[in-house]
Amino acid sequence: MSNIDGRRAGRGNRADGRGVRTALLLCVVALTACQSAPAGPGAVATSSKSAALRTMEQVAINAHKCWFASNDPAFRSYSFANELNSFSGRPRFLLVPKSNFGGKPMLVVQAEGEPARVDAFGPLMDQPVGTRVSADLKRWIGGSASCTQTA
Repeated sequence: MSNIDGRRAGRGNRADGRGVRTALLLCVVALTACQSAPAGPGAVATSSKSAALRTMEQVAINAHKCWFASNDPAFRSYSFANELNSFSGRPRFLLVPKSNFGGKPMLVVQAEGEPARVDAFGPLMDQPVGTRVSADLKRWIGGSASCTQTA
């Protein structure tokens, strides 16, 4: 009589037991290799966030606060699509038509590199509000959280 896997019933398969132990041993070795050494007194902690991600987090927070949370009329017809968790190394956010969230982005703001370089492009930059977008982005990239330009 055979089981589904083709082994004979009533007979143990010693090779299976060895295979399981071998696989378990390999997993333990692999996990041990992934462990980092404990931090000593001279250890330096670094952030795993890239400069581009840190910059875009601040820019995105300010853009959302100043353009959307404030109900700014210049941005009412757009939705904010946050894509900071990009695996391409270019965290970004998009402004898309409010009526079509999956539609073509009207504005893309993304950063890359060390130090971070922020780029903004899309049809919105060619409209009158594009000048304001540029000024806001420059201010936020420079570290300001202000929604308005100070004289």
